Amino acid sequence: MDIAYIPSPSRGVLYLGPIPLRAYAFCIILGVVVAVWLGSKRWVARGGAKHTVGDIAVWAVPFGLVGGRLYHVITDGGRLYFAEGKNPWDALKIWEGGLGIWGAVALGAVGAWIGARRRGVPLPAYADAIAPGIALAQALGRWGNYFNQELYGRSTTLPWGLEIDKTLPNGEVVKGVYQPTFLYESLWCVGVALLVIWADRRFTLGHGRAFALYVAAYTVGRFWIEWLRIDDAHVYFGLRLNDWVSIAVFVGAVAYFVIVGRKRPGREDPASIDPAAQEERDAAAEAAATGGAVTEAARGEGKGGKKAGKAEEKADGKAEEKADGKPVLRKPAGPVDGKPAAETVGEDVKNPI
Repeated sequence: MDIAYIPSPSRGVLYLGPIPLRAYAFCIILGVVVAVWLGSKRWVARGGAKHTVGDIAVWAVPFGLVGGRLYHVITDGGRLYFAEGKNPWDALKIWEGGLGIWGAVALGAVGAWIGARRRGVPLPAYADAIAPGIALAQALGRWGNYFNQELYGRSTTLPWGLEIDKTLPNGEVVKGVYQPTFLYESLWCVGVALLVIWADRRFTLGHGRAFALYVAAYTVGRFWIEWLRIDDAHVYFGLRLNDWVSIAVFVGAVAYFVIVGRKRPGREDPASIDPAAQEERDAAAEAAATGGAVTEAARGEGKGGKKAGKAEEKADGKAEEKADGKPVLRKPAGPVDGKPAAETVGEDVKNPI
């Protein structure tokens, strides 16, 4: 009797009229959104401007997609697209899956360098800010493999095995329960993101070391997950090509982390990483000063209005007294016309003018 396995998706694409909406593409887009969102928050916290990460991502993301596809075509295209009976134009069908992380990171870094240079931003500082976001983007992107029913591992009887039921383009039917390598890598990438965030706060990583930690941690997981996969791949000395790449990249990342940590410990000066941030601070200060001046002026006008109102009230009171026809009694300073003051006052009262 079969235990409950992870079921295969019934479909990986929906149609809005003639327009296909592919789950694989949505997973990648969602990953990019999360990476830019988290990267922006981290960049601002490090002293950068709030729109810098998104502006640089406009360069990095297209370069990364092209790089990921190129790596896949170069390493696997010989048997998938250019062998006898294959259609070379299928190499352009990125929506069917096939993005190599190493090519995506390498060419994506070139795009990020172009964008960072245009903004006057140091690339290592930018890489540190977006590192955990990239790991989360990978975690989400791996679910695209689930919807495409691809890149699964060996057969298994584990209760969390992935049930596959699909027909290949050549008519071959694949049906069984396999290791859910997409899930393993997705969870591993979430762990890598949390590790980088923790280590960055705990040790104040800078100058590209947070990014190096992400790369090193990811390659460790990729090594053992790659070992579980059964899809066709180039094998050298008993290891798949991506295992050898993982080893080489791991060594390079660890070396960078150690060497830079000794030469440039700590983190970059927040005031030096993003010229646009200083412009934003200056604009905010100017707006605050202008707003304060306007507020003080409004208060001054309010006080002046109150004083003017009181003066008008007094003048109106005096006018009302005269309009009533009643005399205003004043005590004379001395005799008037040789008569005592009291008598004069009495005459005034008896004979009002």
